[in-house]
Amino acid sequence: MVLWHLLVFLAIGALAGWVAGKIMGKNNSLLVNIIVGCLGALLGGWIAGLLGIGGGLIVEILIAIGGALLLLVLLNIIFKKK
Repeated sequence: MVLWHLLVFLAIGALAGWVAGKIMGKNNSLLVNIIVGCLGALLGGWIAGLLGIGGGLIVEILIAIGGALLLLVLLNIIFKKK
């Protein structure tokens, strides 16, 4: 059962990272999409928990995408090319 939840988390992370990358105009590898998406899902889930937002699978995917977008924006600010 734990393996199933891990696979679902990675799949949602990959989807969220891919969508966030497309929105931001980034063309990253699958591994980078999974990492950004999973970290974004954690960030988005934490913020959503603070705000009392929750719901089903679609809401979780949207929260993960929002978190991944926020993470990409923060990374762009931190590592802005001069």
